[in-house]
Amino acid sequence: MLSRIAAALVPAFGRLTVTADPGPRPAPGAILVANHTSLADPAVVVAALRRYGIEPVILATGGLWRVPLLGSALRREGHIAVHRGTARAADSLDAAAVALASGRSVLLYGEGRLPLRRDAGESAPGPFRSGLARLAAATGAPVVPVGQAGARRLCSGSRAKQLAGVFTAPVRRPCLHVHIGSPLHLPARVPEATDRAHQAVTSAWRTAALALGEDGQDPAHPHPYPHPNPRSERSW
Repeated sequence: MLSRIAAALVPAFGRLTVTADPGPRPAPGAILVANHTSLADPAVVVAALRRYGIEPVILATGGLWRVPLLGSALRREGHIAVHRGTARAADSLDAAAVALASGRSVLLYGEGRLPLRRDAGESAPGPFRSGLARLAAATGAPVVPVGQAGARRLCSGSRAKQLAGVFTAPVRRPCLHVHIGSPLHLPARVPEATDRAHQAVTSAWRTAALALGEDGQDPAHPHPYPHPNPRSERSW
């Protein structure tokens, strides 16, 4: 249901386009990892994935389960609450492994937090936590990097600016772009796996940012990672 709602609502708030690397679409049972820049980007990513028939189990902050209606929908559809900083923090990875074993894909955010910048500009992916690498090592599931750009044009900055952005978006119709990268298998060692995943998501984000006319420059890496030529969503 949440995927259907996102697919219906996002086009009303912005102009969403999607591209993908050449090759087959991600198979069921994959770990999808996206960059996190805005409170709006989960809806943008889920709407983009649904165009390819992908409706993933989402790992999201546990506080969302306390939101009326949304919390019950998250529980009903089997999405996974992440309780960071508590004794229950590891439970989310166990639940994700069960979902992957059942053939469902899982969507998570490697950074685990939003960027600190307050303007609506693009922000390169921040450092990744180790959970992604540990989940991939435990399950052997392929990892699919997903880069999104433009969600900060929908919602960013202070609470007042975020509300203003959402309310004016149907008039402004900002451009949004999601790029789906090629599946990869991460190395066994967690530090190397985390770095490899970060590079892949940064490359996918850069492709999405360039599609919107942003420079896609990661300040921490002045020499960009190479990124493949995307193909349009009609290719799948």
